[in-house]
Amino acid sequence: MSEVVALGKAGTAIRKANAEGRAGLVGYLPAGYPSYDGGVDAIKALVDGGADVLEIGLPYSDPVMDGPAIQRAAEAALAGGFRVKDLLRTVETVAAYSDVPVLVMTYWNPIERYGVDRWAADFAGVGGAGLITPDLIPEEAAEWIAAADKNELDKVFLVSPSSTDARIRSTTAACRGFVYATAVMGVTGVRSAASDLAEPLVARTKATTGLPVGVGIGVSNAEQAAAIGAFTDAVIVGSAFVKRLLDGEGPAGVRSLTQSLAEGVRREPSAAAGR
Repeated sequence: MSEVVALGKAGTAIRKANAEGRAGLVGYLPAGYPSYDGGVDAIKALVDGGADVLEIGLPYSDPVMDGPAIQRAAEAALAGGFRVKDLLRTVETVAAYSDVPVLVMTYWNPIERYGVDRWAADFAGVGGAGLITPDLIPEEAAEWIAAADKNELDKVFLVSPSSTDARIRSTTAACRGFVYATAVMGVTGVRSAASDLAEPLVARTKATTGLPVGVGIGVSNAEQAAAIGAFTDAVIVGSAFVKRLLDGEGPAGVRSLTQSLAEGVRREPSAAAGR
């Protein structure tokens, strides 16, 4: 597989940011919150604020990685009747809004129930760029890998501080787009300081692949974005955006935070930032 093919849409966008001397900014929001239209407007605000890659969450009833903020938003979306077909409509609308790559973060069960081949074709058809699959490991992903490759979709698998070097190597070999490094052990959520485990995990991951490595879980402000962006290729932010919506700030609050984080990945980190 060539480097260009392996980069996919998301990796290409991140490398474009890296060529500007900064980390890329990946912004996450769940679809369907606070409503279908409100969710679309909030995701568009990520684009308007300067996100390089979009990560849209499929609301799911039994999350294993999501923290309280994302769980609350997902529960509200599901209670409002949000379904997979609404996710595809969301992706189609957002993909038509800009050329920022649109990834979906989803647990595997909904995709399996939908039909893996059918999902890949339908998702690619509405302009989706790929999936982030937190509960799917490459060894159990043969059907998804084949369907993704057939439809030129990114396959973003996760590594964590507990991953062995062999596990990191096998995971990155299966990725297309970028590698998602979870910087802390535990669920997602805003944190006052970045994890000390992030930098060594990124170094271990970069030793196995030429793909970009993105760090997620815990980033909430420009100072943390600057600190993490100094040693990784992309900074992934989710719960901080969701909290803006939960607090009633709407798309304007999302756009303001995105602008601040986009400025953060462009600045030199202070000695104490994120520590």
